[in-house]
Amino acid sequence: MNVLAIGAHPDDIELGCGGALLAHRRAGDTITLLVMTSGELGSQGDAPRVLEQEESADLLHATLRWGGFEDGLVPEDRHSVSLIESVAQSSQTDMIYTHALGDTHQDHRATHGATLAAARRASRVLCYESPSTTSFTPNLYVDLDDRLEDKLELLRSHISQVLRNGPVDLDAVEAQARFRGFQARRHHAEAFETHRFVWTPLPADQTGSAAGLIGEQAHRPGPEDADGPTPR
Repeated sequence: MNVLAIGAHPDDIELGCGGALLAHRRAGDTITLLVMTSGELGSQGDAPRVLEQEESADLLHATLRWGGFEDGLVPEDRHSVSLIESVAQSSQTDMIYTHALGDTHQDHRATHGATLAAARRASRVLCYESPSTTSFTPNLYVDLDDRLEDKLELLRSHISQVLRNGPVDLDAVEAQARFRGFQARRHHAEAFETHRFVWTPLPADQTGSAAGLIGEQAHRPGPEDADGPTPR
């Protein structure tokens, strides 16, 4: 499977779907990251956020693409839509992750809108939350029980954002994963809104793929459901 994760700024992708991308990597999927800006307005001193994003992409064994837009001015027009379409086509994308709509940051909202326009023919589009998300109703979860520390390690690549009272609080990230895990009847989880998600159950010998893994993690009953799955 070819996966495209889109974020407005460096670290957005890791915050929103870093754990899911680690699951894709484990399943052998191909990962492409598209970061719309270099996040220059969120820089702490002389911290090179571009280099931080490159380090995180290396940990994911992902291809990194840059949108080249100015931080704070991501457009929701044909320029950003065409860019996302081009990256999706060149990477032969099967699945897309992007920002959720209910967010106070204009770049996040614009990236969401441009992605949905570019992905109008895509069959798998998931929206993730960020620290600035204000309205989010998840209906799909990815188990993080054995990947939470690896997700935090991805975020530590963005050292300018996690040190010196930076905007990324790793304790808050862990607490959010615990809360979403409680919702998903797991210990830790990432949560997503499904804009569109076509899921095909796979034979037992093929469930190592990310599609089977994500579907299984989202719907498999927890240990407290001894009498069967809880109705959704």
